[in-house]
Amino acid sequence: MAAMAGPVLLSFLMIFSILSSSVSSLSLNYYDKTCPNFESAVTNAVQKAMKNDRTVPAALLRMHFHDCFIRGCDASVLLKSTKKNVAEKDGPPNISLHAFYVIDHAKKAVEKMCPGVVSCADILALAARDAVALSGGPNWAVPKGRKDGRISKAIETRQLPAPVFNISQLQQSFSQRGLSLEDLVALSGGHTLGFAHCSSFQNRIHNFNTSIDVDSTLSPSFAASLRRVCPLHNKARNAGSTMDSTTFGFDNVYYKMLLGGKSIFSSDQALLTNPKAKALVQKFAASEAEFGKAFAASMVKMSSLTGGQEVRLDCKVVR
Repeated sequence: MAAMAGPVLLSFLMIFSILSSSVSSLSLNYYDKTCPNFESAVTNAVQKAMKNDRTVPAALLRMHFHDCFIRGCDASVLLKSTKKNVAEKDGPPNISLHAFYVIDHAKKAVEKMCPGVVSCADILALAARDAVALSGGPNWAVPKGRKDGRISKAIETRQLPAPVFNISQLQQSFSQRGLSLEDLVALSGGHTLGFAHCSSFQNRIHNFNTSIDVDSTLSPSFAASLRRVCPLHNKARNAGSTMDSTTFGFDNVYYKMLLGGKSIFSSDQALLTNPKAKALVQKFAASEAEFGKAFAASMVKMSSLTGGQEVRLDCKVVR
């Protein structure tokens, strides 16, 4: 592991320098003359998918986050693996990503309107925004002009923040991408949507450490409910828990549950170990409006990291 640190760090710094130089190229009116009405096609694709599958919003939001945290928001997470390369979508943290078809359907509709103009990366950024807004969360104007990347490597998914990260690890991961502590706390609120498999929080409810079996920061009754769903030798592949009690609604319940000892990931609980982060958790728990405003601002900031070079005609394939 130590021998790999130098090359991995150098690779990340090179990637980050590319991302940082691309932020200024985005614009709210980027497609005004070339494809002025394409956003409606993206929204329609998301709406249609949500009618058939209520997990789509969480899937799209997570997909966008996982895309942006590797090589910037360049749609590299959408690329398929080939005989010579295992792509990001097949990296361990991304195995459970789904709803890629929503982006494919949106891209197909947009291509009919304006062939070869709108990037897959912009479509994914807009789809994530629509997923939040259509789930009752904030809406925001998305700066556009991202390009699609040609490189997608599964090994790079280890750069994604893990559910077992402590606050120092989380802050380092976010700061490397130009994101602040407030961005970290606000974007963590995206956990209000979605589902966690047992493997991602097993460490908190079984064999927590040499002294206790269960993380003492968990509410005893909540921990007991998680242990029933995820026994020690769980063999149910799809077993797990929703991230908060309002599974399909985008709201601030995640923060309220976090303060009540009902968080899912160790990385969620870690937010309470830093005084400034805890104060932000309390602020967002007290005001859904404040959370919505901060989340939208942090999403714009995160999604402005871009590193692509082209507009792909097929989001899954580099030609």
